[in-house]
Amino acid sequence: MEIKLTATESESIFYDALCGGLYYIDGYGLEFSYESSDYQKAKEELKKKFGAKVMLCREDIWMEILRIGGKLTLIDHECEGEYTRSIGIKEVHERVPLAPAEDVLTMLNEQGDAGTADIVIQTVFYNEVIFG
Repeated sequence: MEIKLTATESESIFYDALCGGLYYIDGYGLEFSYESSDYQKAKEELKKKFGAKVMLCREDIWMEILRIGGKLTLIDHECEGEYTRSIGIKEVHERVPLAPAEDVLTMLNEQGDAGTADIVIQTVFYNEVIFG
């Protein structure tokens, strides 16, 4: 089954996946990373858009990093870097719909759990589910 999503829908699903499943990567020997300068720039951009007093969570900033052209990276510490990957917003738009249809629909219905989120994250970074 092929699922067609808008860019906004793909970003929303990936955002939810970051919120609910990112901690799984520790068990795979992976480290989530980004450039600190991109983080600061993204944070400032969001404050310009929404006001200085806005409460931002890290996932808001991570998504803004992608939107302003930055990258998010998973660094592989256990397999000599074999699974180190970086993604941009293009990969989010292209790969979220490639996750298993059941998981995409579950996330769209806001019924996803950490396992579902993990599958989406792996699909976006690796274009397949490798771990777990």
